[in-house]
Amino acid sequence: MQKSLEEIIQVIQEGDIEKGLKSLEQYERKADHQEKYDLVQLYEELGRLDKAKPLIEELINYYPEEGELLTMAAEIAIDMDEEDEAIEWLLEVDEEDEAFLRAQMLLADLYQLQGLDEVAEKKLKDALQKAPDEPVLLAGLGDYYLDRGDFAKSIPYLKQAERMGFEFPEGGLDLRLAEAYSATGEFETALPYYQKGLNEKADPHAMFGYGYTALQIEDYDLAAKEFNKLKEADPDFVTLYPYLIRAYEGLEKYELALKTAEQGLSVDEYNDTLFTEAGKLQLSLGNEKVAEERFREALSINPGNQEAATSVLALWLEQEDFEAIEDLVTYLKDIGEEDASFDWYHGKALWEKEDFQNAFQAYEKASASFMDNEEFLEDYGKLLLEMGHRDQALKIFKKAFLLDSSNESLQLLISELEDNFL
Repeated sequence: MQKSLEEIIQVIQEGDIEKGLKSLEQYERKADHQEKYDLVQLYEELGRLDKAKPLIEELINYYPEEGELLTMAAEIAIDMDEEDEAIEWLLEVDEEDEAFLRAQMLLADLYQLQGLDEVAEKKLKDALQKAPDEPVLLAGLGDYYLDRGDFAKSIPYLKQAERMGFEFPEGGLDLRLAEAYSATGEFETALPYYQKGLNEKADPHAMFGYGYTALQIEDYDLAAKEFNKLKEADPDFVTLYPYLIRAYEGLEKYELALKTAEQGLSVDEYNDTLFTEAGKLQLSLGNEKVAEERFREALSINPGNQEAATSVLALWLEQEDFEAIEDLVTYLKDIGEEDASFDWYHGKALWEKEDFQNAFQAYEKASASFMDNEEFLEDYGKLLLEMGHRDQALKIFKKAFLLDSSNESLQLLISELEDNFL
């Protein structure tokens, strides 16, 4: 006597999968259409897509216009990485079929995976036009824009879905809104969404987003609290460490900031950003030798780390180690790392060595990027003045004064130079 489907399922649940599958094959031979439909769903649950596919195709032969069957066939094809076949099934779903909206959402996902964003967007908009109050579509379009990084566009659709009481099957509508608001600079609005969403679902990326958003409004206590929660949950989430450091710096807890940098380096010993942060913190604590070592390590990992380079150049300038400045700038230029700040530091070093002509050339090169920097202009003017180019120096000083008219010493210097020209 043939077993019922419920009895076969019981055998499988008890762990005798092989026996259960053999029984399903026997059951399939005599099954009617409804029973075969149930079998398709069961095979999907068991992960036997090879068994589900021929059955659903058989049913479609009998009911070629049934949207639910076409959509099921497409979902099976998607799970089997047969996207083109899935698209073909979904395009067969009629506009008047109840499964049409679901089909359009699946099509949008598939087109997006294929890089056809405009087609994906059109499918979602066409479906929404047909059912403008369908929360699933509103949320789907909002989620589409969110995935694409078009955060401002995503917000109104996600908000409408929220007002209708929609929630994604896996949850996370609040976290999606939090991400969108944070990305558009509406940090205060984002915070309660992060709090509510994380109370429902702990997600590492959302935890990072919560801390980052708090940091943007200088709520350093909240930022440190959230980054520490993330660190406890996932210490290998390396991206958090520089931001936790910033939170501690905002709280003026420099020892904790340094400890965080070292903790981060224990997780990722090749993280040049953390070496740079550690160097800056060591410097703030008066440990110049250790700071220099940290900056050097950062540059050995990533010679393009501008912050590490300018930090160690500034340190050497203060220490009057002009040879080290020249060596580093020369090395960086030799490997193709160009930056106007390197020319500025190089010029300072050459000036201190009284190599005025080469110093002038370095300042002239840097000036293309720093003509709106009052400190650079005042510096440049003083070099020109020392070289005897009083008229050029006066022009540069005047440009600097336009940027900071409260600089009384500069105003006095300009007056003295103008008096001497009379």
